[in-house]
Amino acid sequence: MTNEWCGWRDATERALYGPGGFYTRADGPGPAGHFRTSVHASRQYAGAVARLLERVDEALGRPERLDVLDVGAGRGELLSGVLAALDTAGAEAAESPAGEAARTLPGRLRAYAVEKAPRPEGLDPRITWLAELPAPGTLTGLLFANEWLDNVPVDVVETDPEGVVRRVLVRAEDGAERLGEPVTGEDAAWLAEWWPTGGAGGPLDGDGGPGCRAEIGRPRDAAWARAVRTLRRGFAVTADYAHLREARPPYGTLTGFRDGREAAPVPDGSRDITAHVALDACAAAGGTGALLLTQRAALRSLGVDGSRPPLALATTDPAAYLRALSGAGEAAELTDPGGLGAFHWLVQPVGLPAGAVRLSP
Repeated sequence: MTNEWCGWRDATERALYGPGGFYTRADGPGPAGHFRTSVHASRQYAGAVARLLERVDEALGRPERLDVLDVGAGRGELLSGVLAALDTAGAEAAESPAGEAARTLPGRLRAYAVEKAPRPEGLDPRITWLAELPAPGTLTGLLFANEWLDNVPVDVVETDPEGVVRRVLVRAEDGAERLGEPVTGEDAAWLAEWWPTGGAGGPLDGDGGPGCRAEIGRPRDAAWARAVRTLRRGFAVTADYAHLREARPPYGTLTGFRDGREAAPVPDGSRDITAHVALDACAAAGGTGALLLTQRAALRSLGVDGSRPPLALATTDPAAYLRALSGAGEAAELTDPGGLGAFHWLVQPVGLPAGAVRLSP
């Protein structure tokens, strides 16, 4: 803990990833103890990622080794669910001559989780736990990052009463803020391109007046570009809270989460600190051919359907009807356009055409 004033990027880095930080301490409940992601909402999410992995495998021509990498893996919940879904699909295909791909995929798969926290006890031994990304160009397959980029620390800026865009400084012990130096150099250039100002040092877009805020996404662009480079061939996909250039929020999105509730963003290590992602900027940094779509569209393309089962099933097989009804409710939550379905997916192809995984906006 420090009472020094510093930028939000440095303060968040210490609060989340420093010694005893929110994501690095081993004795805490992990992210699931403080907020609910798509991974925790339903096993159908892991099932959809498993189907996406099968499509990547097909696009790659069924390689002898297929890699799947989960970046920002939490406690390994997503990869555990993906492996379980693939095991089930393989077992169901055991007696089918047409099911060779499903039967062989688990044996060809190498699973990696990237997370700064220690490896959880009891994690599936097939998952290799890493503290850092693998070396560039070493993997062939699917990289998936669920709600990772929103936790890559960024600096916050604000327009002062004279119309100058300044860095916001924060005190870790209580989250108090004050304005610092004007924004210059590469950060100013990023704002001009992706979160435009009204001229050199002028007010941020929005209402154009004092108090307008933005988050400088340059560190996220770099983090995403580095993640994409781990792939020799395949697809890199990230799903997150996001906004696009034509609709940036005029007062930014910085916030905190603690004990299942949104909370003030105090960078003292007791809570998550997060901000929505300028995902179009990340797409440009990651390479060419990227596809941006909503989670609702992506999951529907992968077979997640919130339609209610036919009522007649309640008469012929009540237990099956209840299971189907529960599944429909979970699918509806994942694809709700007013909730999780409004998340954005960035699909970045590496050495393959973007259409190879058949995701439609």
